[in-house]
Amino acid sequence: MRLDFTGQTVVVTGGANGIGLATARAFIAANASVWIFDLPGERPEAVASGIGARGIVADVTDRSSLEAAFDLTGPPHVVVANAGIGEFRRLEETSEDFWNHTLAVNLTGVFLTLQTAAARMKPLRRGSIVIMASTNSYDGEAGFLAYNASKAGLLGIVHTAANELGPYGIRVNAVCPGLIRTRLTEALFRDPALAKPYFQHIPLGRGGTPEEVAAAVLFLASEAAGYITGATLLVDGGQMAAKYGTWNEAAAEFAGDRWRLR
Repeated sequence: MRLDFTGQTVVVTGGANGIGLATARAFIAANASVWIFDLPGERPEAVASGIGARGIVADVTDRSSLEAAFDLTGPPHVVVANAGIGEFRRLEETSEDFWNHTLAVNLTGVFLTLQTAAARMKPLRRGSIVIMASTNSYDGEAGFLAYNASKAGLLGIVHTAANELGPYGIRVNAVCPGLIRTRLTEALFRDPALAKPYFQHIPLGRGGTPEEVAAAVLFLASEAAGYITGATLLVDGGQMAAKYGTWNEAAAEFAGDRWRLR
């Protein structure tokens, strides 16, 4: 099934690297007109220019910054609220400033993006908003208190916004990635001592790629998902379906960066 976004304007926040960049590339391949929003240090204009998109410096924690950015794009048909941060901090190490900053980007940033975009999308009487949540929206991975809380809160936004925006023909869904290979997780993927036990609990025996997450985003944004709203799509290799670990050395081996049956 080939998805076609010809004539559609797509905005990807946090689109200058990782999952966001893979998503922007996928929409370009599907003939969309793509805008990347990101912070100055991520060089959104230069990155976008290199892939056939357009880039704008925008801060999702700043309403005026988002308003100015959306004024340039015009009313979007698709918005991917992808911008987010995550850092390991144990409970006793989580300062109030760290907590507030994490929620400002991951939760309030999505709220501001959603609210700003929806006001411009309502007159179109159509559209799709895809929010980047996480498997951590559901579980309690130790050391990520602020991150987990922010990602869990996104599910409340998805459910509520789907109710409020449905009458305008705007669908709101979330993608929940598991461990995906990006610059933030590259060290784990490269270290078998870390990857082997982690991937033991993933039925597909490996981590994911940004392109695999992007494919899920495009599906939810497309007319192929035209009767889907208020939903979450796990992109985790089956991790959330597992409990005690799928893989063991009696029947499999860990080679490279994945488990394989012998």
